[in-house]
Amino acid sequence: MIDVEIPGWGRLQLEHLVLDYNGTLAVDGNCCEGVRERLTSLATDLQVHIITADTFGRVAAEMADVPCRVTVLPAQNQDAGKLAYVNKLGARRTVSMGNGRNDRLMLEASALGVALILDEGACMRTLLAADVVCTSAADALDLLSHPLRLTATLRS
Repeated sequence: MIDVEIPGWGRLQLEHLVLDYNGTLAVDGNCCEGVRERLTSLATDLQVHIITADTFGRVAAEMADVPCRVTVLPAQNQDAGKLAYVNKLGARRTVSMGNGRNDRLMLEASALGVALILDEGACMRTLLAADVVCTSAADALDLLSHPLRLTATLRS
Protein backbone atom coordinates (compact mmCIF):
# COMPACT_ATOMS: atom_id res chain seq x y z
CA MET A 1 0.00 0.00 0.00
CA ILE A 2 1.06 3.57 -0.63
CA ASP A 3 -0.11 5.90 2.12
CA VAL A 4 0.37 9.66 1.80
CA GLU A 5 -1.29 12.59 3.54
CA ILE A 6 -1.63 15.64 1.29
CA PRO A 7 -2.41 18.91 3.11
CA GLY A 8 -5.72 20.34 1.94
CA TRP A 9 -6.35 17.30 -0.29
CA GLY A 10 -6.64 14.40 2.11
CA ARG A 11 -5.12 11.03 2.72
CA LEU A 12 -4.46 8.57 -0.08
CA GLN A 13 -4.29 4.89 0.85
CA LEU A 14 -3.66 3.22 -2.47
CA GLU A 15 -3.74 -0.53 -3.04
CA HIS A 16 -4.38 -0.75 -6.80
CA LEU A 17 -2.78 0.83 -9.86
CA VAL A 18 -5.01 0.62 -12.95
CA LEU A 19 -3.42 1.61 -16.24
CA ASP A 20 -4.44 2.01 -19.82
CA TYR A 21 -1.75 0.71 -22.18
CA ASN A 22 -1.57 2.52 -25.54
CA GLY A 23 -0.98 6.23 -25.17
CA THR A 24 -0.28 5.78 -21.46
CA LEU A 25 2.50 3.19 -21.08
CA ALA A 26 3.20 2.62 -24.76
CA VAL A 27 3.48 4.37 -28.10
CA ASP A 28 2.34 2.43 -31.18
CA GLY A 29 2.12 -0.70 -29.01
CA ASN A 30 5.73 -0.48 -27.84
CA CYS A 31 6.28 -0.05 -24.12
CA CYS A 32 7.99 3.23 -23.20
CA GLU A 33 11.50 3.20 -21.78
CA GLY A 34 11.72 2.46 -18.07
CA VAL A 35 8.07 1.43 -17.68
CA ARG A 36 8.65 -2.30 -17.07
CA GLU A 37 11.19 -1.63 -14.33
CA ARG A 38 8.98 0.95 -12.64
CA LEU A 39 5.91 -1.29 -12.73
CA THR A 40 7.91 -4.20 -11.30
CA SER A 41 9.12 -1.99 -8.47
CA LEU A 42 5.63 -0.60 -7.76
CA ALA A 43 4.20 -4.13 -7.69
CA THR A 44 5.78 -4.60 -4.26
CA ASP A 45 3.36 -1.96 -2.87
CA LEU A 46 0.42 -2.01 -5.29
CA GLN A 47 -1.54 -4.55 -7.29
CA VAL A 48 -0.89 -3.54 -10.90
CA HIS A 49 -3.69 -3.90 -13.46
CA ILE A 50 -3.45 -3.05 -17.16
CA ILE A 51 -6.83 -2.70 -18.81
CA THR A 52 -6.78 -1.96 -22.51
CA ALA A 53 -8.33 -2.26 -25.94
CA ASP A 54 -4.88 -3.46 -27.07
CA THR A 55 -5.13 -1.52 -30.33
CA PHE A 56 -1.76 -2.80 -31.60
CA GLY A 57 -2.05 -6.33 -30.18
CA ARG A 58 1.22 -6.13 -28.25
CA VAL A 59 0.29 -5.76 -24.57
CA ALA A 60 0.70 -9.46 -23.63
CA ALA A 61 4.18 -9.70 -25.15
CA GLU A 62 5.30 -6.32 -23.83
CA MET A 63 4.11 -7.01 -20.27
CA ALA A 64 5.04 -10.72 -20.10
CA ASP A 65 7.76 -10.24 -17.46
CA VAL A 66 5.92 -7.63 -15.40
CA PRO A 67 4.01 -8.73 -12.27
CA CYS A 68 0.62 -7.43 -13.33
CA ARG A 69 -2.82 -8.50 -14.47
CA VAL A 70 -3.60 -7.69 -18.11
CA THR A 71 -7.23 -7.41 -19.22
CA VAL A 72 -8.17 -6.80 -22.85
CA LEU A 73 -11.60 -5.24 -23.18
CA PRO A 74 -14.09 -5.83 -25.99
CA ALA A 75 -14.51 -2.96 -28.46
CA GLN A 76 -17.89 -1.81 -27.11
CA ASN A 77 -18.44 0.39 -24.03
CA GLN A 78 -14.81 0.45 -22.91
CA ASP A 79 -15.35 3.53 -20.75
CA ALA A 80 -18.04 1.74 -18.75
CA GLY A 81 -15.91 -1.42 -18.61
CA LYS A 82 -12.93 0.44 -17.18
CA LEU A 83 -15.15 2.23 -14.65
CA ALA A 84 -16.72 -1.07 -13.54
CA TYR A 85 -13.26 -2.61 -13.16
CA VAL A 86 -12.10 0.25 -10.90
CA ASN A 87 -15.30 0.17 -8.88
CA LYS A 88 -14.96 -3.59 -8.36
CA LEU A 89 -11.43 -3.09 -6.98
CA GLY A 90 -12.53 -0.18 -4.80
CA ALA A 91 -12.20 3.25 -6.39
CA ARG A 92 -11.16 4.93 -3.11
CA ARG A 93 -8.11 2.63 -2.96
CA THR A 94 -7.19 2.98 -6.63
CA VAL A 95 -4.95 5.23 -8.69
CA SER A 96 -5.76 5.17 -12.41
CA MET A 97 -3.72 6.40 -15.36
CA GLY A 98 -4.86 6.95 -18.92
CA ASN A 99 -5.10 9.32 -21.86
CA GLY A 100 -8.10 8.35 -23.97
CA ARG A 101 -11.74 9.20 -23.99
CA ASN A 102 -12.43 5.68 -22.68
CA ASP A 103 -10.26 6.43 -19.60
CA ARG A 104 -12.16 9.51 -18.40
CA LEU A 105 -14.67 7.77 -16.14
CA MET A 106 -12.09 5.62 -14.34
CA LEU A 107 -9.82 8.62 -13.73
CA GLU A 108 -12.74 10.61 -12.36
CA ALA A 109 -13.87 7.80 -10.04
CA SER A 110 -10.45 6.82 -8.68
CA ALA A 111 -8.93 8.26 -5.53
CA LEU A 112 -6.19 9.62 -7.78
CA GLY A 113 -6.50 10.07 -11.53
CA VAL A 114 -3.42 10.74 -13.65
CA ALA A 115 -3.74 11.69 -17.31
CA LEU A 116 -0.85 11.32 -19.73
CA ILE A 117 -0.01 13.16 -22.90
CA LEU A 118 2.31 11.07 -25.05
CA ASP A 119 2.74 10.97 -28.83
CA GLU A 120 -0.90 10.22 -29.61
CA GLY A 121 -2.15 13.06 -27.41
CA ALA A 122 -4.94 12.97 -24.88
CA CYS A 123 -8.67 13.55 -24.83
CA MET A 124 -9.42 16.99 -23.35
CA ARG A 125 -12.32 15.67 -21.27
CA THR A 126 -9.98 13.06 -19.80
CA LEU A 127 -7.45 15.74 -18.91
CA LEU A 128 -10.17 17.69 -17.12
CA ALA A 129 -11.22 14.57 -15.16
CA ALA A 130 -7.65 13.96 -13.91
CA ASP A 131 -6.06 15.19 -10.71
CA VAL A 132 -2.57 15.31 -12.24
CA VAL A 133 -1.30 15.45 -15.83
CA CYS A 134 2.13 14.11 -16.89
CA THR A 135 3.97 14.05 -20.19
CA SER A 136 5.82 10.77 -19.72
CA ALA A 137 4.94 7.36 -18.35
CA ALA A 138 8.12 7.38 -16.27
CA ASP A 139 7.18 10.67 -14.61
CA ALA A 140 3.64 9.46 -13.89
CA LEU A 141 4.81 6.21 -12.30
CA ASP A 142 7.51 8.04 -10.34
CA LEU A 143 4.76 10.06 -8.60
CA LEU A 144 3.92 6.83 -6.79
CA SER A 145 7.52 5.90 -5.97
CA HIS A 146 8.14 9.43 -4.68
CA PRO A 147 4.80 10.45 -3.13
CA LEU A 148 6.10 13.80 -1.91
CA ARG A 149 5.84 14.81 -5.57
CA LEU A 150 2.09 14.31 -5.22
CA THR A 151 2.12 16.45 -2.11
CA ALA A 152 3.96 19.22 -3.96
CA THR A 153 1.44 19.10 -6.82
CA LEU A 154 -1.86 18.60 -5.00
CA ARG A 155 -1.59 20.43 -1.67
CA SER A 156 -3.53 23.62 -1.16
